[in-house]
Amino acid sequence: QVQLVESGGGLVQAGGSLRLPCAASGRTFSSYTMAWFRQAPAKEREFVALISWSGITTYYADSVKGRFTISRDNAKNTVYLQMNSLKPEDTAVYHCAAGRGVLSYSAESYDYWGQGTQVTVSS
Repeated sequence: QVQLVESGGGLVQAGGSLRLPCAASGRTFSSYTMAWFRQAPAKEREFVALISWSGITTYYADSVKGRFTISRDNAKNTVYLQMNSLKPEDTAVYHCAAGRGVLSYSAESYDYWGQGTQVTVSS
């Protein structure tokens, strides 16, 4: 069992930055692939980024590539999403997720989810 708690969301102007931590409980955090998804109002949940259990492999959605960076600290049971050059279209609730043995863009591949943190980017 893994419990995930996101934080760090808020209101920021276009071009600004935010860092979202996701703290995980459980001793097996380091064995999970971690991912970030987001969901804007009236839109489907979409993949943002993922990082393998070792931190060596990362993947990004084309819409955030070059602006967002995912990282993890297994000693602290925490995964991070650094978001730079934010745009109004990045406005959404951001969720972190944990999955075992996956490197997948699909939400269905992940077993555990956080409650989400709101990011609002003003123009």
